[in-house]
Amino acid sequence: MRRSKKKTLHSFWIMALALGLVFMGCRNKTEKNQEPMKVSEQLYNNLTDLEKEQGWELLFDGESFKGWRGLGRKDVQTELWKIEGGTIRKLNSGEVPSMPDGQPMEGADLMTVDTFDNYELYFEWKILKAGNTGLKYNVSEEMSQKFGSQYSALGFEYQLLDDSDTLYAGKLKPSQYTGSLYDMIAADNADVRPAGMFNSSRIVINDRSAEHWLNGKKVVAYEFGSPHLDSLFQKSKFVDYPGFLEKRKGYIVLQNHKDDAWFRNIKIRKIKSGS
Repeated sequence: MRRSKKKTLHSFWIMALALGLVFMGCRNKTEKNQEPMKVSEQLYNNLTDLEKEQGWELLFDGESFKGWRGLGRKDVQTELWKIEGGTIRKLNSGEVPSMPDGQPMEGADLMTVDTFDNYELYFEWKILKAGNTGLKYNVSEEMSQKFGSQYSALGFEYQLLDDSDTLYAGKLKPSQYTGSLYDMIAADNADVRPAGMFNSSRIVINDRSAEHWLNGKKVVAYEFGSPHLDSLFQKSKFVDYPGFLEKRKGYIVLQNHKDDAWFRNIKIRKIKSGS
């Protein structure tokens, strides 16, 4: 009887130890599985060590409008622009409150506080079905207010559109679809992701040379001051704005359009002239 009890106790402790090891293994596995989720969340609006070494800077910290203001304003109109889930969101017109007298609120484009000359700009964006907006660069606030509106930018525009929607498909100029230099140069072989999904875009300005990239592909290339760009400008809606084509140290601007739009991972790397 004594030997039997000893065997039973021995077996019990072996089973308890085995169950404990299994539990710890499951726990460690669960904790390991959770780590990639935390890491992936940190990929947005953050810089890697390599990016920091390469000179990249965040234009959006994921939490505030630090470094941004409304064009023609000292601050940001939070009735139109929101920080939402690590993105800058432009609200659609239907969600923007009216003025006390019932008139629509006059909204402003959202622009960087700083100006930039030669650089590589990276940003991610998404729109909804039939969405339409843009990111503008080479923007002069003074020129915008002189020839355009008090609160809207005049500048080169990287077009952002739901290209395949029936509202636009085959109905616009080639230079009015996603990735294009709006109303001047059509994007070549642009591969736009479906509405509601994020796209990645880059703009590279290096002295006279300029490029648009969309989802890893170069879709536009041109040179400031070239006869080719000038010939396209002469046929564009901007032809009546003196000095529009001149390369300048300008603002980067998110367009205040009527549709929903989301932006994240907005970062910039300054390029030394001639490099």
